[in-house]
This record gives sequence, structure tokens and C-alpha cells, in this order.
Amino acid sequence: MKPKVISIVGPTAVGKSKLGVETAKRFNGEVISGDSMQIYRDMNIGTAKVTAKEMDGVVHHMIDIKDADQSFSVAEFQKKVQSLIVAIYERGKVPVLVGGTGLYIQATLFDYNFSSEEKDEHIMRKLEKQAEEQGIQVMYNRLVSIDPVQADKIHPNNGRRVLRALEVYESTGQTMSELQSQQSSVSPFHPILIGLEMDRELLYKRINNRVDQMIEEDLVNEVRSLYERGLEGCQSMSAIGYKEFIPYFKGEYELDRAVELLKRNSRRYAKRQYTYFRNKLNVHWYDIQPDNYEIKFEKILHDLAGMLGKS
Repeated sequence: MKPKVISIVGPTAVGKSKLGVETAKRFNGEVISGDSMQIYRDMNIGTAKVTAKEMDGVVHHMIDIKDADQSFSVAEFQKKVQSLIVAIYERGKVPVLVGGTGLYIQATLFDYNFSSEEKDEHIMRKLEKQAEEQGIQVMYNRLVSIDPVQADKIHPNNGRRVLRALEVYESTGQTMSELQSQQSSVSPFHPILIGLEMDRELLYKRINNRVDQMIEEDLVNEVRSLYERGLEGCQSMSAIGYKEFIPYFKGEYELDRAVELLKRNSRRYAKRQYTYFRNKLNVHWYDIQPDNYEIKFEKILHDLAGMLGKS
């Protein structure tokens, strides 16, 4: 029998973390974070990392497992989380995978095979040399022309991911998007996907308010401390909530501009999250409103009981 895995997905600021905790409490579960940036220590405010109080005694995994100067791949995430799912299931508990990083969720639940995409070190060294000589923006523009779908998922300054996508194309003759589209839809688990959605304007208002709250909680100094540690070029600093402040620290624009860009980028990211989950995964969607969380969560938990075969 395949382990049943509840996965709660949706855009940023819609309420996934809260539902994840309520689900784990109701069904004797443990939460696994499906967020690609909450893995990093010292990145709490900008990633909207769940607090100890919000966890409410529920065990959470895949949070604070890496230092901010360390890299992390979707393949590494897949391996760790698949092992966690099995271990949680074998303890007689329900794994609850919660997050908005679509590729990480999909790769884990549907067992992406990354073995065919092993790095070609010779090609990678050649690309790295070209990046040094021409600049990463030129390499990113090349990726846009080759694989615009993948380029849209990568920040232009994230040299590691830009070069990796180019290396996959040069070594396999296929774009990363093409390889991902060929992956099997068969899962080693029994995934139950719950999606939270909200009226777009209401969601955007929540996102803007969340950013304002992050600023009040001293996000600027959280990012500054990482910047002053020399982490500007690290994978972690390419995250929304962090990259927007680097030009501010360099005196290239004012703080108001950084906050404005953070709100804009967060709204755009929410839109991409919607698109990804709707196009890639078979999700049971629930419309959430700010004034009906308790009622709607109870409806979701009732439906989950049926899906899990519990009375």
C-alpha cells in the first residue's frame, strides 16, 4: 500500500501554514515544509517562516537545515523529503507536505528522475568561463532564447541556476522544460492535494499587508546582516524578500523602492504559483476568504477525513 501524503499548496499569503498545522493536529500528522527558502537558517522574516508558536506543538521538518551560504537543489529536496514521508508513515503518522514551491512538490510526489540530468563538468566549466567573460546577463538572455519557460522561473542574477539550465540543454539537446514535461505522472505515494485560492485582489492586499508587517518586524536588518556576511552571490539571496534590498544597500535606490519591488515581485510570484499548480497537478481547490477561514478549514478537514478513509 502506498503511503498517503496530504499536500497543501497554493500561492503565498493564502493560509497554507495554518491549514497544515490544523491538518496535522486533526489526523496525527507531521508537517514537512515544501518551501525552497525556509530551509535556510537566519532567513525567518522574509520567508514568512512558521514560528514555534504557530507550530502549536506540531513537528515540522525541512526548516533551518542549511546555512545561508550553502546551495540546495530540487534533487536533494526530493531525496530528503521522500525519506521523511516514508519514515513518518512508518511511525503511524500522516505526512503533511505544505508549501508553494511547485517544482519541489511535484518532483517529490511524482518521483522525478534526475539521473538523466547529471552534470557535464566539461560543459559547465566552459559556461562558467563564458559567464566570467561576458557577464551573467548575457548568459541569461541566451537561456531566454533557448528555454523561455525555464528562464521565467529563474532570477537573472542566479548564475548557478542559469548556467545549470544552459548546461542541461548543451549536454542533452533538450531544454530543462522539455525534460521536466517528460517526467512520469505515476507517484510512489498516494498524494492528496489540497489547494487554497482567494480572490486575486484580496490576495494581493494580503500580500501587500504581509510585506508591510515584515518591514515592521525588521526585515531590512535581517537582509542586511546576510549581505554584510558577504552572501550576496549565494543561492539564498536570490529569494524574493532578499534580492530586492541589495541595490538599496548599494545606494542604487531608496528603501521605498525596495519595498515596492518586494510587493510587486510577491504578487507576480503568487500568480506564477497559481499557474503552476493548476497546470501541473491534480488539486482539490478551495476558495478562501479572510472572514471564513474557520468554516472553510472545517470543510476541508471533513473532506480530508473521507479521502483518508477516516470517520
